Formats: sequence, C-alpha cells, structure tokens
Amino acid sequence: MEIYTDFLVLGSGIAGLSFAIKAAGLGTVAMVTKQDMTDSNTNMAQGGIAVVQDQADRFEYHINDTLICGGGLCNEGVVRFVVTEGPERIRELVQWGVEFTRSTNDPEQFDLGREGGHSMRRVIHAKDLTGQEIERALNEKACQEKNIRIFENHIAIDLIMKSSVIGQKIEIGDRCLGAYVLDIANNSVHTFRAKFIMLSTGGAGKVYLITTNPDIATADGIAMAYRAGAKIANMEFIQFHPTCLYHPDAKSFLISEAVRGEGAILKLKSGATFMEKYHPMKSLAPRDFVAKAIDTELKKSGDDYVLLDITHRDKDFLMSRFPNIYEKCLAFGIDMTRSPIPVVPAEHYLCGGVMVNTNGETSIERLFACGEVSCTGLHGANRLASNSLLEAVVFAQRSYRRVADLLSSVEDAPLPIPAWDPRGATESDESVVVSHNWDEIRRCMWNYVGIVRSDKRLERAQRRIDLIIREIEEYYRNFIITRDLLELRNIAVAAKLIVTCARMRKESRGLHFNLDYPDKDDRLWLKDTIISREELWRKT
Repeated sequence: MEIYTDFLVLGSGIAGLSFAIKAAGLGTVAMVTKQDMTDSNTNMAQGGIAVVQDQADRFEYHINDTLICGGGLCNEGVVRFVVTEGPERIRELVQWGVEFTRSTNDPEQFDLGREGGHSMRRVIHAKDLTGQEIERALNEKACQEKNIRIFENHIAIDLIMKSSVIGQKIEIGDRCLGAYVLDIANNSVHTFRAKFIMLSTGGAGKVYLITTNPDIATADGIAMAYRAGAKIANMEFIQFHPTCLYHPDAKSFLISEAVRGEGAILKLKSGATFMEKYHPMKSLAPRDFVAKAIDTELKKSGDDYVLLDITHRDKDFLMSRFPNIYEKCLAFGIDMTRSPIPVVPAEHYLCGGVMVNTNGETSIERLFACGEVSCTGLHGANRLASNSLLEAVVFAQRSYRRVADLLSSVEDAPLPIPAWDPRGATESDESVVVSHNWDEIRRCMWNYVGIVRSDKRLERAQRRIDLIIREIEEYYRNFIITRDLLELRNIAVAAKLIVTCARMRKESRGLHFNLDYPDKDDRLWLKDTIISREELWRKT
C-alpha cells in the first residue's frame, strides 16, 4: 500500500508531536510510531525544561551555563536563539494544555527547580513526571487535529531516496521522498511518500547494556539517515546519567537530576562524601564530572554503587516534589526520606546525531531532524540538564517555519516509487542470532566504549562491531524482516558510528574521556566530529 501525505513524521515524542501539530495547519500529516503514541523518551523525562523565568535570572546566565557545560563545542549562535526563544515555546505548551507545577507562593508563576550545572533555578516541571504530562497534552491535541493520521505499531525500515528511485548516484542535493514502513501487527510493508520528512525518533540508549532509556531507543533515525547518506556528527559524546537506581528489579529507573538540585549529597557506602575532590560545585556538578567521579570511586572501592542522600530535607516536601521517585523507591523497599538511595551511572542521552542547520534541515534535501536524533550545536560535548526538551520545541518551531516557506515551491508531480521488494527472503527459524548479537553489541559497548575509554578498548570494540554488522547484513538480506531485526540492524550501525567518532577524537573533552589522551586539545580538536557513509567507505 502507498500512503501519500504532505508531511511524514517518524516518532511521537515532544519533537515530533510539536512539529506535527503545527504542520497540520499546512497540510496532511502521517505520524509513524513503533509502539503506542506515548511510548517515547519524552514520556520518561522526570526533570523538566530549562528556561529563564525568574526575575533574578538572565538569558546570559543560561547561555553561559550551557557553553561551560558544552566543553567549548557548543555553537554559540544556536545556544543563544534556543535560550531566548524558550519562553515563547513554554507559553505555547501551556496554551496546548500542559500543566506545569506552579509556585505555592504565587500560582501565576512556575515552581522553578535547579539541576546540575545550572547557576540559577530555572527548570519548570510537572512535579517529577514532566515528560508524561507533556505527552498527555500533546497527544490529546494531535488526536484533535483532522489533518493528522497516526500509525501506531509501525516502524520505518529505510528512507526512500531520489537517487535510488531513478537509479543514479547523486553526490550532492539528493532528496528524501519518504520511507518504507513495516506494519508490525500485519507483517506487511507500506510505502510512505511525503513532500517533507521529519526524523524525531529519539536517541540510542539501547546500544548500551545499562540505560535509563525505554526499549524503543534503538537509534532508528540515526541509522536510517546514515544509510541514506546524511552527515552524522559527535557520536562519541554519550551522556551517562550519574544517578540510576541500583536494584536488581528496577530496570534502570532514573533518579532525576532535580534530586541533587534540591540538595541531595553523593556519598560512598561508608558515608563519606567525595564530589569535593572532583568539582567546585560538588554534588551539583555537571553530569560528566559526576559520572566520571562515581565510576572512579567504584573502581577504587570495588563497591557496586554509591549513595544519594537527601534525608536531611523535610519528608512532606520530598513526597510532594518527587512523588513518582518516592513511590518507585518505596516499592523496592527504599524510603528516600529516611535512608539514602543506592545509585550507579547509566547511559542516558546522545549529544551527537544527524547533523542539522538552524532550521533543522539535514544534509539531504527535504529531510529534517528534531530532538535527540539530531545534532544541532546546542549541547556541544555535554548536555546541560533539562536543555533537551527546550531544544526540541524550539527546533520544531524553526522546522515548521522553514517548511511553510518551502511548501509552495514543491512540485506536484512526484516521482514513481517502487513497492517494497522482499528479494526472495524467507522466514527465519533462528531468532537466537538476533538475540545473541543484540546482547553482544550492548555488552561490547558497555565494556569498551563507556564512561572511560582507551585506544585499545576502542580498537577491540571496532573489530567486534564490524564482524557483527557483517553477520547482521547477511541475515537481513536472507530473511523476512521483523521489528527485532530492524532494531538490531540499527543499534549495530549506531555502535559503529559511536566507536568511529570516539577513535577519531584524540583528546578528552566533555563526555568523551580517553585514558591515552587525558587532556583537552583546543589546537586540534575544537571542532565537531563529522562522518558520513561515503567518507567511511573511502577510509575502509
């Protein structure tokens, strides 16, 4: 079946929903999401959105905090417009029905939290379930839009390129025409054709063994964009959240940055503090410093976890400010009002991704990217806490304005696209191949491409990932596709991109720490790490 629409949106988090709601005023929108609409990284976000609201705060303070956290690699122009356009986007979210927590002293004002790396209180939130509240409101609004058609339990296989349709190699200016999409329930492949395609598929958390991300975070958009020839940047900068609940049954439940923002102190199992040895902001240091500090202390002590202690705060305050975290910890026998929370670092956020300009346009014509899938220049070498949801809404607006300007110039006679060709693939009776390679990739990345790296570890990872990719591609060519196979193929590509970028950067900066190059080198490496499929082919 071929489905024609003006806009094809892949993903249903805050980035995709914000863009789709606006684009629906320009034409028809197809939203493709591989589970339910609410299954997204956005829905898991606890902390909030960093935006200047308080009279004591200034745009320059927020800009400066972001630049410092980014380790010299932020695009200052991007940082400036994201920060300054933020308040208007927040007003828009409120108009759409998002109910942020209000100040108890003044219901007209938002309650403002503080998180690591921030010099001021500027994080607006909906208690500690901010992402869930945003998803609720935006989903309701999207479902009211007559021009939006939602395809749940559908997963994109690959982007459709003009060059592949006309059978010619186009070096520059190749155009995206749509995507082949698998209907998971019916095991059938549909052709989605669109004038503009928006990648809002989220990050790459499931590339790693331990992650705060939901199961849907398999780097689908990044892998598809890479295979289509788009430029990818800064994949070496993987943010590990320093405080993930340590419990065998917790499945990497995140303890929000906001807990440290409200005064929680990191301690060893002995009760001794340690962050004063690593950063002047102590337990409120940016995430890269905290994650590396915890990793170092755990390796020194041999312990499995450290403690996050906020028992000195009032019980009623903690239960009101962090109801979700309180209840979740209590379910595992931990009363955070009376005893410290055991925590460990876990993969959390990807600061690199599909490279875009200030309008969210990729290096491929008509292909846009927004949210964690993209590399905008905002985060640099390390993301400042709660800047990600802000980035998503600002770039969704900028992408919307860009497609509104371009829409009238798009031709009406589209190129014919061939239907999906299964190439004689047969049903596989060896699903163990998928599960084995999935596990091996994630363990390899955790052990060799984690918080602390070395040339030897990265070389070992590259050898293993290259072998696994060859095995996966052979399997992909011979057997009928499934969601599991597609996701495995995508995390393998993402793993290769992360390792490749990490091997290229011969220094330590932000989230990338290499024991063989422990110092920052502004002379040679004050630049983005940019790669593409063609460049990697030439190197190999």
